[in-house]
Amino acid sequence: MDRYLIRCLTGADLPLLRRWRQAPHVLRWWPQEGAEPPGQVDPGTVPSIVELAGRPFAYIQDYGVHDEPDHHFAYLPPGARGIDQFIGEADMLGQGHGPAFIDQHVRSLFGAGAPAVGTDPHPDNRRAIRAYEKAGFRIAGGPLDTPWGRALLMERRRDQAKCDTPRALT
Repeated sequence: MDRYLIRCLTGADLPLLRRWRQAPHVLRWWPQEGAEPPGQVDPGTVPSIVELAGRPFAYIQDYGVHDEPDHHFAYLPPGARGIDQFIGEADMLGQGHGPAFIDQHVRSLFGAGAPAVGTDPHPDNRRAIRAYEKAGFRIAGGPLDTPWGRALLMERRRDQAKCDTPRALT
């Protein structure tokens, strides 16, 4: 059973999203310059709110990596998705929620047919990189400059084991 409710963003969520986007821990990695207004995303992007026990605390979005010409994840197979996320509520940081809801969301994308999922944290965002690693992502390339900023390319493929620990053959 999934621990988190990951639901579509609604108009009623916009004040909460605006507040989160102003939080110092979010602004550091999601700056306002050039950012879309809260709730306004590209076609093909699925914006969602993450809740735990009825409390909204995070934002996650997924998008088709082949929807954008020359996207840095264009090398991923057809049907691949990209994700971006942040925890909006500061008191929810550092408790393992990030890797857990990311893993849950990625498993749902795999269940819907995505063969791979990419994410592109800033190379200096060690907290995000570690969260993605805990959620089964591997570094695939970079750092490089993208239209959305500096990025470290990370990916998780449906056919890869979440854990890279070698297993003994029996």
